Amino acid sequence: MGVVSNLIDKISFENDYEGIGKRFYTDGPLVHDYLRELNEATFGHYEGMVTVGEMSATAIENCIGYTNPDNHELSMAFNFHHLKVDYKNKEKWTVMPFDFKELKDLFNTWELGMQENNGWNALFWNCHDQPRSVSRFGNDTKYHKESAKMLAASIHLQRGTPYIYQGKEIGMTNAYFTDLSQYRDVESINYYHIMKDEGISEDKIYEILQAKSRDNARTPMQWTSSGGFSTHTPWIEMNPRCKDINVEDALKDKDSIYYFYKKLIELRKTYKVISEGTYTPLFEESDCLYAFKRNYENEELIVLNNFYDLDTSVSIETIEDYEVMISNYKDHNFKNELHIRPYETVALYKKK
Repeated sequence: MGVVSNLIDKISFENDYEGIGKRFYTDGPLVHDYLRELNEATFGHYEGMVTVGEMSATAIENCIGYTNPDNHELSMAFNFHHLKVDYKNKEKWTVMPFDFKELKDLFNTWELGMQENNGWNALFWNCHDQPRSVSRFGNDTKYHKESAKMLAASIHLQRGTPYIYQGKEIGMTNAYFTDLSQYRDVESINYYHIMKDEGISEDKIYEILQAKSRDNARTPMQWTSSGGFSTHTPWIEMNPRCKDINVEDALKDKDSIYYFYKKLIELRKTYKVISEGTYTPLFEESDCLYAFKRNYENEELIVLNNFYDLDTSVSIETIEDYEVMISNYKDHNFKNELHIRPYETVALYKKK
């Protein structure tokens, strides 16, 4: 700990958030010195060691600096910009449909920016502070299975390292709690009272909490139809959807979200076009498709993700030369164009 202690001794933490302390916590030179020295003294000596930094609202240039291997700092970085596209006026405690164009532009900007500058993204939808992605960006009722699989593929087939937060692999949804007594998150409880003081109706407050509370991500893992988490009362209620969304049922269903995730992981380990290939945006003007192409040596992969409950079609040259690597629908029509169904994801692979 000598290296770490010596460097920390240089920094004043006495609430000096406007001075050197602020620069340490954001992007001042000391944090880069610290990470380089830490890497040299510890992590850099172990093959396969992964180091990650959470940089919620930092600029892409900073994440490039932290993750470029030539700088010997971090392996990858999380950014949260794509998880603010449903913030009305960029305020969290609001409800609005997510801005698909902004979401797509952010994905493309970060993928291309990190690629061009030798940076590396940590890829994710969910964490302990974010609502469930299938309720937020998919359809957790009519197209629960389809949209959960689409969201999985849209992240796992990008350039970067994907992360799975507990419950995502079975498609866990928001809890939709209906009473304040069910919430445990201090921020959620505080904002209930803040919104009430602002004159917002009770119905609207619960609509906002059901969409944005961190407790949506913190309900216990749904092992069985009755919960299966513990014989004791857990610190927060089980999500009532455990009756139809649980590990026990997922393992019995070979078409489940769980097995789709398992296949995605297998493909990433098998095909270098996924783990190491370049990234090129496709169909950027589409109002419903997030699409991109990956290339690695003689391999090419086209990934199409439909974020909405509607049909669309795309034309792909020499489409007959491709095969389906993975999809959340069983049948496909490969004539002059490819027909994309609600919340469909399909990855088309070919060797050049």
